[in-house]
Amino acid sequence: MMKAYLIGLVLGICLCLAAEFLFFVHGGIPVATKGGPMPFERFLAKSALRSAIGQEAQRSSPISADETNLLAGAHVYRKQCAECHGAWGRPTSATAIGMFPAPPQLLPPKKGVTDDPAGDTYWKAKNGIRLTGMPGYADSLSDTEIWQVSLLLLHANELPPIVQDDLRQ
Repeated sequence: MMKAYLIGLVLGICLCLAAEFLFFVHGGIPVATKGGPMPFERFLAKSALRSAIGQEAQRSSPISADETNLLAGAHVYRKQCAECHGAWGRPTSATAIGMFPAPPQLLPPKKGVTDDPAGDTYWKAKNGIRLTGMPGYADSLSDTEIWQVSLLLLHANELPPIVQDDLRQ
């Protein structure tokens, strides 16, 4: 009796895996950017991201959110982030419109990530997020530059006028 149960269980698992494989290889997965998310995709992706970031989200910045660092963050943002995440006072770019999932617009008037801990934004900018178009900048920006951008975005709704002017360029 137990042997028949185990055979049935293994056979059931194999059939499910075979069905999933056929679903994938015969075009069942939406791969175009205009295709919607698969069932449970948002939930699973957000759960995996939260788990990967873990305690890093609570990591505090080793630099202060002073005008000098915010201005430096604005320079990095304009060069590395604005094309996808939006420029101050400009419409969404064609690149951002064509991406799936759509990159969040991070500067006012949008909410952005001002309610996320700086460590969360830092982790995402440093490591990137697989299959989203978000690159990791660990090999192209210094930790200080990544923290500067993270602090800029944390304080995006309360930036000094000189930083706002720099972002409008």
